[in-house]
Amino acid sequence: MAQKKSPPDSSKLDAIVAKAQQERVQREAGYRAQALKMYPWVCGRCSREFTRVNLHELTVHHRDHNHDHNPPDGSNWELLCLYCHDNEHQRQLEAHGNLGGESGGGKGATHKGLAGLGDLLKGKQ
Repeated sequence: MAQKKSPPDSSKLDAIVAKAQQERVQREAGYRAQALKMYPWVCGRCSREFTRVNLHELTVHHRDHNHDHNPPDGSNWELLCLYCHDNEHQRQLEAHGNLGGESGGGKGATHKGLAGLGDLLKGKQ
C-alpha cells in the first residue's frame, strides 16, 4: 500500500517570497525616488508629460536591463511610461529571438491557421 505524502510546508517558501518582494519594493523605491528627482516627469520615448495625479504610470527603465546597476548619477536609468516600458522589454525579447516570451530557442509560431484555405476555396477538401 502506498504511503500518503503530507503536503509540503509552504511557510518557508512563503517567507522567502515575501522577503524577496519586500526587498524589491525597497530597492525600487530608492532608485525611483532618485530618478524622479533627477529627471523631468516626461516619458523618454513618447514625450508624454506626467503630474502627481498620473505619476504612478511613469516607470524607471534600466538601460542595461540590470536592476541592480543603479549608479548615483542615474546614467543607467530613463523614465518611460508604462506603455513604452512594456514595448522596450518586448523589443528586447524579440532581439534575443524569444518572440513570445516562452523558452524554445527563438522558434516563432508554428500554427498556420489559414494553411488550407486555398484548397477549400478551390473545392479540393
